[in-house]
Amino acid sequence: MTPAERLARLRLIRTPHVGPVSWHQLMQRFGSGEAALDALPELVLRGGAGKARIVPIEVAEREFARVADLGARHIFSDEPEYSSLLREVEGAPPVIVVRGDTAMLRRPCVAIVGARNASAIACRFARQLAADLVARDVTVVSGLARGVDTAAHIGALGGATVGVIASGIDIAFPPENAALQEKIATDQLLIAEQPPGSEPLARHFPSRNRIIAGLAHGTVVIEAAPRSGSLITARRAGDYGREVMAVPGSPLDPRAQGCNLLIREGATLIQTVEDVLEAIGPIDRRMVREPAPAPVTPPMHVDAAGSLRDNDRHSVVDLLGPTPVAVDEIIRLSGRPAPAVQLVLLELELAGRIERHAGARISTV
Repeated sequence: MTPAERLARLRLIRTPHVGPVSWHQLMQRFGSGEAALDALPELVLRGGAGKARIVPIEVAEREFARVADLGARHIFSDEPEYSSLLREVEGAPPVIVVRGDTAMLRRPCVAIVGARNASAIACRFARQLAADLVARDVTVVSGLARGVDTAAHIGALGGATVGVIASGIDIAFPPENAALQEKIATDQLLIAEQPPGSEPLARHFPSRNRIIAGLAHGTVVIEAAPRSGSLITARRAGDYGREVMAVPGSPLDPRAQGCNLLIREGATLIQTVEDVLEAIGPIDRRMVREPAPAPVTPPMHVDAAGSLRDNDRHSVVDLLGPTPVAVDEIIRLSGRPAPAVQLVLLELELAGRIERHAGARISTV
């Protein structure tokens, strides 16, 4: 990939209203970041907005320089170092910033997540389970949060662990994990989706959780409230076709309600490392996907947008509202070809008129 193309791809994902799904659609339609940037103003105009606010080239150049200064690097979704498992998920990050050894992602991976206010026994279990997993040549993935995440990383430090953070690669959160985060970045692998300097805002954590679930063959939950981020991670894992596992707890402990609920819904009950290994199946080299470039889709010229009639657009727009609805349902109800509907939705998203939700659902802003 040429330096100019890398700059174009980074500018594209950092441009307002270009999310992971629309980024991938633009790359598929136009074949390159440079071509997608050229087409963006026309698409935004068709979506009903004014001038596209494309990130200046100087901003992308400064980000590349800052990441390099931090001893990190960008990896785009079709580059060999990018996780093949993560590439498969809906809305996979177009680019990640990493510090450390990405070879850890070519081993079987298991995510361990749980409550931030975890009990002492839950932290002990997470630490021991992580140590047992890395002893079996499994990489442990977690989110560097307080409680279960921290315990899992500490238990896995003797082997391989991957920390996925909701901030920029240069921001430690929570602050008390700064030393642990630095050790993981130095000796293991640290991953961030946000650009350097980004604070860990609330809206970044669901995105962080999808990466954790996407990197792993299975996710183990150890203590979680019914509406916690850990359950979001587990449900994402289920959506991706990965194994969902949970450690049972006392019905009298609110922190165990989420895990017990998962087990009731069909998650695998976990008590030992053998339970985890049995759940994710026999671990041999055939199960671990080797890095490979993403499949190439023939580019579509921007002129294809001009073939859409006004009533095609109206038939899609009229079906949208503030309540998220599945894209498949929009296609079915509109009676229009799927590529035409996807193009209208792409134009509307780039214009800032709709937003995407998990499960391929759309709502108006």
